[in-house]
Amino acid sequence: MNAVRKRRLIVTLVILGAVAIAAGLSVFALQQNVTYLYSPTEVDAGKAPAHHPFRLGGIVKEGSVHQVPGTLTTDFVITDRFQSIPVRYTGILPDLFRTGLSTITTGRMEHGTFVATTVLAKHDATYMPPQVKQAIAKAKEENRIPPHALEGGGP
Repeated sequence: MNAVRKRRLIVTLVILGAVAIAAGLSVFALQQNVTYLYSPTEVDAGKAPAHHPFRLGGIVKEGSVHQVPGTLTTDFVITDRFQSIPVRYTGILPDLFRTGLSTITTGRMEHGTFVATTVLAKHDATYMPPQVKQAIAKAKEENRIPPHALEGGGP
């Protein structure tokens, strides 16, 4: 092997090594920031991480929402209709937060209670923003869309 080929081989190996190290560090960093979604049944079965943040998804149990007087702390229960997990959240709840609707919370388990740092409320499948409703109604008045286009409720 001549000197030029040897140099090219060394440079290629160094570049490949640097790319492999960068990819490995990126994957490691991304794994540290990932929060997985678990249902109350999975949390009860011990599948959720014990000391790391994760997402808890389910339905807000009817009659379980209690505001602590004089604070922004709210206690409620998330259920998947098989298991239930008590949740404590301090902050302002989203406008769409209601009992019986789907919710995703981010936080960690502490002494049998899920302490949430974020609460996301999901709207139901029939939700349609007011602007979209108005645009569809206007188009319907102008006979640009068929009458059955409003069936199904979603865009």
